Amino acid sequence: MTALFSTFETNLGPFIVAVDPAGGLVATAFGGLEDLMRQRRDIGDFQPDDRATEDARRQIADYLSGTRADFKLPTSAGGTAFQQRVWQALVEIPRGATRSYGDLARELHSSPRAVGRAVGTNPLCLVVPCHRVIGADGSLTGFAFGVAIKQRLLELEGWSLTSSSAP
Repeated sequence: MTALFSTFETNLGPFIVAVDPAGGLVATAFGGLEDLMRQRRDIGDFQPDDRATEDARRQIADYLSGTRADFKLPTSAGGTAFQQRVWQALVEIPRGATRSYGDLARELHSSPRAVGRAVGTNPLCLVVPCHRVIGADGSLTGFAFGVAIKQRLLELEGWSLTSSSAP
C-alpha cells in the first residue's frame, strides 16, 4: 500500500500525518517520517502529498491550538479486532478525562497487559487519544512521544495532575 504524507509544525513540534489513496487516515506521529514509519511498518511506500493530507493537517492544527474539540476524519488504521475494540474505547474517553489500563481492561473484559499492548500499537496518536490512558497510580506512563508531550496534550484538554480520572 502507498500512503500519502505531510509534515507540519505545531505548538508541540513537528507532526506528521498519512492517508491512504482514498483519504482514510492511516498514521499520525509527533516527529518526522521515521516516526511515522514506526507507527505503520506494514506500509511499503510513503509519498509526500500536502493536498491529500490537507483536511487532517487542518483539523490537527485546530485541535492543538484549542479551536477544535474532536476530529471528523475517516480512518483506515487496520489492526486486529481486539486492537480496534481498544482503539474505539480510547475514542470514547471524554476530552479532559483519563482512564487507567486497568479501567479499560475491566471495560473490555481483558487484561491490563493486553490493553497496554493494543494502546501501544495505536497508529493514530492524538486522533485516537492514547494520551488519555494513565497508570493505575495516576502517573503519566506509556506514551511513545514522551511524557512531556502527553502532559501538554492532557493539559490542553483541561486535565491536571489533581484531576479525577472520571469525566
